[in-house]
Amino acid sequence: MNDVQITHRIRLYGIVQGVGFRPTVSRYAEAFGICGQVSNRGAWVEILAQGTPEQVAAFENQIENAPPERAVVLKTEIKSVDAPDQFDDFQIVDSEKVKGAIFVSPDIAICDQCKAELFDPDNRRYLHPFINCTDCGPRLTILDELPYDRERTSMKDFPMCPECAEEYTNPASRRYDAQPVCCPDCGPELYLLDRPERGHAAMSETRRIIAEGGIAAVKGIGGFHLCCDAENAAAVARLRRLKNRPHKPLAVMMRDEKTVRRECVIDADQARILTGHQKPILLLEKKIGGRLCESIAPGQSTVGVMLPYAPVQCLLFDYDDGIDMPDSLVMTSGNAAGAAICHNDEEARQELAHFADVILSNDRPIVTRADDSVMDFITVDGRRAPYMIRRSRGYAPMPYIVSAPMRGQVLAAGGELKNTFCIGHDQLFYPSAYVGDLADVRTLQALRESTARMLTLLKVKPEAVACDLHPRYQSTQFAETLGLPLIPIQHHYAHIVSCTAENDVDRPVIGLSFDGTGYGDDGTIWGGEILIADWQYYERVGHIEPFWQLGGDAASKEGWRIAAALLMAQQPDPQKWETLVLSLGLCSAKQARVLRMMADRKINAVRSTSAGRLFDGAAAGFGICRESTFEGEAAMALETAAESYEAAHPDATCRRAPAVTENADGQMVLPTTAWFNDLMARRLAGEEAGQLAYIFHRELSEMMISACCQIRDKVQINTVALSGGVFQNKLLTRLTAEGLKARGFEVLLHRLVPPNDGGIALGQAVAAMSRLQDTNIQ
Repeated sequence: MNDVQITHRIRLYGIVQGVGFRPTVSRYAEAFGICGQVSNRGAWVEILAQGTPEQVAAFENQIENAPPERAVVLKTEIKSVDAPDQFDDFQIVDSEKVKGAIFVSPDIAICDQCKAELFDPDNRRYLHPFINCTDCGPRLTILDELPYDRERTSMKDFPMCPECAEEYTNPASRRYDAQPVCCPDCGPELYLLDRPERGHAAMSETRRIIAEGGIAAVKGIGGFHLCCDAENAAAVARLRRLKNRPHKPLAVMMRDEKTVRRECVIDADQARILTGHQKPILLLEKKIGGRLCESIAPGQSTVGVMLPYAPVQCLLFDYDDGIDMPDSLVMTSGNAAGAAICHNDEEARQELAHFADVILSNDRPIVTRADDSVMDFITVDGRRAPYMIRRSRGYAPMPYIVSAPMRGQVLAAGGELKNTFCIGHDQLFYPSAYVGDLADVRTLQALRESTARMLTLLKVKPEAVACDLHPRYQSTQFAETLGLPLIPIQHHYAHIVSCTAENDVDRPVIGLSFDGTGYGDDGTIWGGEILIADWQYYERVGHIEPFWQLGGDAASKEGWRIAAALLMAQQPDPQKWETLVLSLGLCSAKQARVLRMMADRKINAVRSTSAGRLFDGAAAGFGICRESTFEGEAAMALETAAESYEAAHPDATCRRAPAVTENADGQMVLPTTAWFNDLMARRLAGEEAGQLAYIFHRELSEMMISACCQIRDKVQINTVALSGGVFQNKLLTRLTAEGLKARGFEVLLHRLVPPNDGGIALGQAVAAMSRLQDTNIQ
């Protein structure tokens, strides 16, 4: 036997805190006869492993191939230690703060073992709403600072009882070193806000109210939800009325996977995400004849579904009080329209009390709010992949690592809608959890609080702050208050960089950046842009044909204004134009005359290349959706109509799309005005709306592809990145990506960073960090 002893220092970087890494390492050390120690260093987990070369090699191999299930090891460093201390055993030692890259674990959904204990009458944690172990439970949302130890979380106010303390210190326990460990004797407690019920009585009363058709606000891991019976049309209608949300789809939490399969079509890839430890809201196809009331997602073929991820949510469905609960509950973000999700009692009392019949809260503070993530799947060339719509709980703040050598620290303030921010530290970029729309002062305050906390948590002191180019955006004005050098990043360029950064591609690409609104370099509204871009530079080389957006902000909600303006561009005769507008049912004669006056006098009229507004105008002109009650409603309805037509006509073909032209500046111009007018003429001639919706998607994608081909011929760039909120449309994305690939292009798509404005902070941060490399900003 080889008695020679060696000692290795092993450093593991990534999501290695709060996932049971140290206890797992301790068990492996015992199994392989290793002496030494393991500790959190804030920036990494460090192991000193002492034993024979064979023992140490086997130990290291085990760590590499079987890390804790929830861990994400991004980098491993192993070095021999000269003149090491001699160890008699293996211990978990106290954590020590050191400088370096920091990785924070997202919150983790309840694991199967804890769920089994939750409903085991013989278990001491039977029906305990805060059950957790090293494999599950809150992380980011309870964390004050790193390293991740109990005294630096919101569990510090709950001293462990002797039994929990024994589990916490026993290497054989599933709760060995689990920071949120607690039980009914020593943990947080449920209560009804401003009512006397606590514990069991609080949960039972909440269930009774929901079962009888009422509305409850329920505090979860990252904030409050508003909850009611998803099978009760009257309850859903009341929630919509109180929240002033007439049509926007509502998320649904279902009891279990069996319920999901009863209500929805789901494949193996979707089931893996749905039941995994992140448990996002997943968009699934609704089955005909299900129990969900139609008003959950009116007019939509899909519904947003998630499974219970917090113990308190599991208990809403199953408890020992004899109340018969529905299998599906509306579980929508607990906030007033436009505000961030409520995360404490004061906010819930102020904002949710008039929505809910009861508020179920608890006394464990939420340190960092985190709304639910929303995910879809997209199929391109027969391959299915996740497609993130909102990146938040379960995923944030997992960082992206880029290969390009960078040094510096930046903060990116994000966009105005769907705001997230991003913190960059050298090659690591940390997108935040979803914040919300910054038009509401409460959301702006949430942004201030969240950025301050994350900067503290990650030990980052930004040298500069990146922001949108638009001077009146709240995110831009917030950035200006920080007293740091400002790096404005054009909106559509940030979209493209977010896509290339997610794919770790730092070379020039052709960027198709299509969305609703972005401030252009020329002071007009951009939104259908073709760029040549890398992380240091961009050039606008194409766009859709500019048009007049009449009515200012109203045009973003009233697609009929866009349709009427596009018709006006081709039909200058006022009487003929008005007849056309009235024939399509776009507006009344009075509204038409007002709109004409605005156009003639250029009152509240802006020049725009917004692709999002083009979708709104088409939906109005085809009679699908005249105006929107929430962002994206018209575009969603247009996509649904087109997908339904494609499903019924799988061999549908289209005529050749209009030829892309070149303007005096040498830019490619998609001739969308005449094309739009032709589609409206076909509608008046009696062609079916769904068919025209499909043609709209197909021909618009062909125009984009044609422009990319012509640009490639000029500049020899063969990679195309697709980003912007319009590419949240899966049909358009599939048609465009498949068409580009068929013509030999490499296509970059988003996966876990949203293509919409929720992803632009990553692009802002990477572009700003790239500029720091060539400046003297210090």
